[in-house]
Amino acid sequence: MGKTKVAVTIDALAIIKIDRLVNAKVFANRSQAIQEALYEKIERIEHSRLAEECAKLDAVEERQIAEEGMNGEIDAWPEY
Repeated sequence: MGKTKVAVTIDALAIIKIDRLVNAKVFANRSQAIQEALYEKIERIEHSRLAEECAKLDAVEERQIAEEGMNGEIDAWPEY
């Protein structure tokens, strides 16, 4: 995918830390450091959505539903 240049304002302390990482050869340049940080943050946000949705579930109700399904399936399984 192509890249787009954007202008952003970044805290001076963050720039100092980014520059240290660039100087230590952790990243090739500031752009790479910032891009990787953004991707990592976006991934965390996207994955936290699953945890939020799971937290909405009623554990007791989910267990009952799972056990109902298992009881019906066990009777239908062939003998081995």
